[in-house]
Amino acid sequence: MTPATVDPRGPLSGLRVLEFAGIGPGPFAGMLLGDLGADVVRIDRRDQPAPPITDPVGRNRRSIVLDLKVASDRDIALRLMENADALFEGFRPGVMEKLGLGPEAALVLNPRLVYARMTGWGQYGPLAAAAGHDLNYIALSGALDAIGPRNGPPAPPLNLVGDLGGGSLYLVVGILAALLEARTSGRGQVIDCAICDCVATLMAPFMALRSQGLWRDGRGSNFLDGGAPYYGAYECADGRYVCIGPIEARFFDELLRRVGIDPVTFGPQNDTARWDEQRQRLAQAFRTRSRDEWCALMEGTDCCFAPVLTLTEAPSHAHLRAREVHVAPFGVLQPAPAPRFSRTQASIRRASPAADADRQSILHDWIGQLPGAALKDFGNS
Repeated sequence: MTPATVDPRGPLSGLRVLEFAGIGPGPFAGMLLGDLGADVVRIDRRDQPAPPITDPVGRNRRSIVLDLKVASDRDIALRLMENADALFEGFRPGVMEKLGLGPEAALVLNPRLVYARMTGWGQYGPLAAAAGHDLNYIALSGALDAIGPRNGPPAPPLNLVGDLGGGSLYLVVGILAALLEARTSGRGQVIDCAICDCVATLMAPFMALRSQGLWRDGRGSNFLDGGAPYYGAYECADGRYVCIGPIEARFFDELLRRVGIDPVTFGPQNDTARWDEQRQRLAQAFRTRSRDEWCALMEGTDCCFAPVLTLTEAPSHAHLRAREVHVAPFGVLQPAPAPRFSRTQASIRRASPAADADRQSILHDWIGQLPGAALKDFGNS
């Protein structure tokens, strides 16, 4: 593929997305949409600092500061809504309505607008008005109980499962789906994106396994939760870790051969009564060599093997380097946009902006205000 065949603006070039600044899932969703080429305008608050330039999550959008409690600034927000294809906000239910910026007002101005609402508990229900964070939402959805050691408490999986997996990704999918539907109907709609709902759907495969008698409650008791000796992490001689996941029998046999364990004495792979004993044997074996020595022996084979790398180590790994998974635009090391497109590639076009850095260009591009003209009608302060 030659550079002439690639459009670096991304597959969402021309799409206008309005982001009401917040925390948790919203900023990451804005990054994803911006990476894919959307013109993401973030409305920042005067009382909340913008992400620093070194924050990759803040990349690929423009910033304007508005005080949504001030009528003139609220009018700007409404004008931006009128010219947006989609917007997303992460306030508690009812906040946007109190500001006069709720879906009813917005859809009167712009009937094609996709209005996405990102919360933990949803727009209604007994907990809708309560505060919460990622851990609370995944606890209620059944995910947290399944994560962690068998004889210990549930382990917080960073905020990957709730905020990012069940929040940002579902928010982006919802927005894109509603935009696609609006092409046919000519009508926008409101998206109620609740982390507790979305994480529940992430658990569908495990509910399916349970319905087939292949999964049981109790951490560390199943083949994907650390219960199986062939699916987990092991400490090496140097105190660092490797992980294995040879679920398929032929991959499991390859692992035992390379580790140097006799499969006859080891016993059947899925004899759960022997899992503790088998885990001890594997642990003893992995402690005989350093992590790098195991990498030299197993990496690139069918053992389903990988070293457990730190965030500092990961960008230097040969595979990630070959795929240019990490890049350093503006002097900031960060993950490159994903996934990859053959014609309309995603790209990092802007660093995280300072608050209000793009007021003039936003008003010009979205509302039609000429650069340098008086902004009194648009609430400039």
